[in-house]
Amino acid sequence: MNFCSDNVAGVAPEILAAIGRANEGTMSSYGGDEITARVEKRLAEIFERQVWAFPVSTGTAANALALATLTPPYGAVYCHPEAHVMVDECGAPEFYTGGAKIVPIAGEGGKIVAKDVAAALDNARAGDVHHVQPAAVSLTQASECGTAYTVGEVSAIAEIARRHKVKLHMDGARFANAVAHLKVTPADITWKAGVDVLSFGATKNGALAAEAVVFFDAALAESFAFRRKRAGHLISKMRFVSAQLDAYLEGDLWLKLAAHANAQAQKLVNGLKAVPGVHLLYPVEANEIFVRLPLETVAGLRAAGFQFYDWPGAAPGTIRLVTSFATKPQDVDAFIAKAASLAKAAS
Repeated sequence: MNFCSDNVAGVAPEILAAIGRANEGTMSSYGGDEITARVEKRLAEIFERQVWAFPVSTGTAANALALATLTPPYGAVYCHPEAHVMVDECGAPEFYTGGAKIVPIAGEGGKIVAKDVAAALDNARAGDVHHVQPAAVSLTQASECGTAYTVGEVSAIAEIARRHKVKLHMDGARFANAVAHLKVTPADITWKAGVDVLSFGATKNGALAAEAVVFFDAALAESFAFRRKRAGHLISKMRFVSAQLDAYLEGDLWLKLAAHANAQAQKLVNGLKAVPGVHLLYPVEANEIFVRLPLETVAGLRAAGFQFYDWPGAAPGTIRLVTSFATKPQDVDAFIAKAASLAKAAS
């Protein structure tokens, strides 16, 4: 009954089995194996064009190294104040870019909007040697508040970015959840909308430790292999990372796993909406729910064995609930029932 994060879930059986198969026999090292080649081919099919894809083992590495290819040491990366690259990566983007500045742009529900991006870039003083130079915009898809950028929203931001000769990065740690919710093609929500590079997440959605940095421009990808090696993410036995992604992509498993997580989140929020004293903070468009409950209800849920995080910086009683590919419907039912019984007892 753990709703702390999708990271608390284990590994999808299909992915675990694929790791076992990759352990048979010998294969070329450092990504020269047939599994890694197959992953790039499958990603090209999914995104409906040639891509340049690089498996890595963590989302922090994917984001930081992707941004490092887009941003010089004197550059600026614009993102939401709650973006992972802003607050949860221990300075990795700044480190791997060689000192670039992360610049926040405020926005409702974890998202930034085109007009605010335009205002920030219009006032960035490009060309002025006394100021960091705008280099990249980073969007989190789905956002840290569990909301999803639509194709129109991404396209509008990309248009502003192009006007200012700035590249667009997408942190897709929960990309699968966003695509499953939006019911759009991966191509439509990325390169067709103007995204230059995607951190394609798998770990939160059933992998053991696997992400991929996906470039839609060969020129931008040119230095990435060297950056990945320098950062220690060129895994010698890369086949074990790639095997996870291979199984993840096979038969659209990635979307099936995400759809389950999303469905459980919708079931949970729909049940909680009927409970007196529950206040929903943001629309639920992926697998994260932010709600405010009476403090006695929060305490009662914990006493009953449910696990979740209090949300820092929010009003007392604000918690985050995250579902995953492995969330059991009966655990969702139990959470709703317990919240309802606690609310009834308090009335």
